[in-house]
Amino acid sequence: MSSLVLPEWAIVTDIRRAHIARVTGLLDEWAVTMHLNPAEAQAWHDAGRWHDALRDATPAVLRALLDAPDLPDAILHGPAAAAQLEREGERRQSVLEAVRWHTVGHPEWDRTGRALFMADFLEPGRGFMNADRAFLAAQLPHNFDGVFRQAVRQRLEWTLREGNRVFPGTVELWNSVR
Repeated sequence: MSSLVLPEWAIVTDIRRAHIARVTGLLDEWAVTMHLNPAEAQAWHDAGRWHDALRDATPAVLRALLDAPDLPDAILHGPAAAAQLEREGERRQSVLEAVRWHTVGHPEWDRTGRALFMADFLEPGRGFMNADRAFLAAQLPHNFDGVFRQAVRQRLEWTLREGNRVFPGTVELWNSVR
């Protein structure tokens, strides 16, 4: 598997780089435990290393990469990174869709998108629900779909509890797994 090398166009702080490394490490660990074929394991790894490659870019930079005037600033980094990856020749739709919608979710994801969504939520560097998230991360290789449902539910509950906007893709994702 390739090492954790970010694209030249990545705009990330050291803190974000560490988060990306933890997400990618978790995806790699799951891929080994689940005995994924090399192509799927590489897709998971690449989705992990690219998902937040533009997370610390300004909205102006992100909007210059993307024609999506209706998207709010908070979720631009995934679609912008996916658009940049496409321009550079990335053709694996599962990877592009995973990166594009990792913040809000997408009901038609395959395992790559679902795995990235979970790794981004369950990575051990986050400072909330540590025991619960560690338990889910450990269970994922044994109950992928069950852990995915739980992760979607917990992220949706957190969004509602915090009073944040619930995006249509998130609602569709929840409806597809409940």
